[in-house]
Amino acid sequence: MSSDNGAKPKIGVFKFASCDGCQLSLLDVEEELLAVVGAVEIAYFPEASRRMLKGPYDIGLVEGSITTHHDAELIQHIRRQCHTLVTIGACATAGGIQALRNWRDVNEFVRYVYASPDYISTLKMSTPVAEHVPVDFELRGCPINKYQLVELISATLAGRRPNIPTYSVCLECKRRGNVCITVAQGTPCLGPVTQAGCGALCPTYNRGCYGCFGPMESCNAPALSQQLRILGQDEAAVTRLFRGFNAWAWQFRQASEGRNPA
Repeated sequence: MSSDNGAKPKIGVFKFASCDGCQLSLLDVEEELLAVVGAVEIAYFPEASRRMLKGPYDIGLVEGSITTHHDAELIQHIRRQCHTLVTIGACATAGGIQALRNWRDVNEFVRYVYASPDYISTLKMSTPVAEHVPVDFELRGCPINKYQLVELISATLAGRRPNIPTYSVCLECKRRGNVCITVAQGTPCLGPVTQAGCGALCPTYNRGCYGCFGPMESCNAPALSQQLRILGQDEAAVTRLFRGFNAWAWQFRQASEGRNPA
């Protein structure tokens, strides 16, 4: 991929409701990024530069969930400006931790938090970018894996599909020689249904996987929910386990609501 006039491919980085962690991952791979994809132009990136170039952009990287009416309008404009639109991180791909509000009355939260609720304008739900505009690729993680980001941009510029794993964290555990903490210790873990990308960080230190990279391909969350109940977890514990960083991802959402899709 290259710009029509033969100039460097232009990349725009955009932020909505998020903690900025995924944008920082991009800053953390600057040397690797240039080495892999060659000369690219970071045309729009408020987190890193005061120099902002107008679109269109060859690649748009979007962090954060859509939470306000302004967000919903702005993402439509960004989609029109980007040849390829990629969502990065749990907030952009699954609504983020802020999507926990989707099960409650957001107006009640506003009344508790703000002295003058009348000045607050927000949507009732925090939703992924893909619920508002077409998305070409979703890069999971909270935060994203910086090497997966390099692979994504490299593949997009080369016109090929990114080589991003879709298998579960369990395979990463096996590669590291970890003993399964659920089998050996009865520790609740989302590893069997979570997409790889973290290197099995938490299970390596005897903590259950929190599901940071969202549902794996062919995720069987109902089966894991049932197994967790057999191990002694009650309904409230199973719900809390699935309602983390990727709570609004539909596979996790159904599991947390006790639904078993056909």
